Amino acid sequence: MQVRFLPRAQQMKNLKKTKKIGVFDSGFGGLDILRGIVKENKEYDYIYLGDTARSPYGTRSQEIIYKFTVEAINFFFKNNCDLVIIACNTASAEALRTIQEKYLPKYYPNKKVLGVVVPATEEAVLKTRNKRIGVIATSSTVRSEKFIREIKKSDPSIKVFQQACPLLVPIVEEGVKNQEAINLILKDYINPLIKNKIDTLILGCTHYGLLKNKIKKIVGKDVTIISESSVVSKRLKIYLQKHKEIEQKLKKTGTVIFYSTDLTDKFKKLGSIFFGKKIDVKKITIN
Repeated sequence: MQVRFLPRAQQMKNLKKTKKIGVFDSGFGGLDILRGIVKENKEYDYIYLGDTARSPYGTRSQEIIYKFTVEAINFFFKNNCDLVIIACNTASAEALRTIQEKYLPKYYPNKKVLGVVVPATEEAVLKTRNKRIGVIATSSTVRSEKFIREIKKSDPSIKVFQQACPLLVPIVEEGVKNQEAINLILKDYINPLIKNKIDTLILGCTHYGLLKNKIKKIVGKDVTIISESSVVSKRLKIYLQKHKEIEQKLKKTGTVIFYSTDLTDKFKKLGSIFFGKKIDVKKITIN
């Protein structure tokens, strides 16, 4: 068998064609999404960016959230990513649609940006039996009513009950040890949804996945919990199977690079917990 070697110029050209998948979050909660993605699609190369210097996004205006999100995707595009997943529910709810419909066609027509809200809502619509779906999320995400709109697109007859949970992100990030207090706060948020007889509950914030077992005990076995970390990974796999023009360009060495806009011990510690193993994080500035 004759072995054919490409000229060095052609090798470099091919190398430049290989792309990574970008995963973005306002902090480190998106690492739970990335963990699911890497587990399901481990052959690809990834770049993760947590905008911890400006986190949380959940209390900011739509205009600022859009600005920060655009700056983040520009960072990914400049770092050899043609496909970016916004793992932040707030950014997905407040900025993604405008980015997809206006920003990308004007500036990056050949690049793709996906979110986490649509996969979660599609899964919830499939799972619900009584057409009563609950959503727990940040105040900004609830205010946007993005989950309601996406669910109603699939099935207008479904009733959606939302609950803003402003205390849950601080609880997860601070690692509160008082389990009784955490359970009381969770019950206070979730009981109104249970009273509305939901049979499906969407965890509409990346942080909430770490509270899934506690939430499951509160809602009981008859309520299906939709966790984005598992849903998004499966939907990405299907997406890449359908879009071979993207999949064939992806670099496949299984490498993951982590960036943060504010490198702290907290990010290293909690980031490793969210991702499931120790991570090495580099600090960068985006604007």
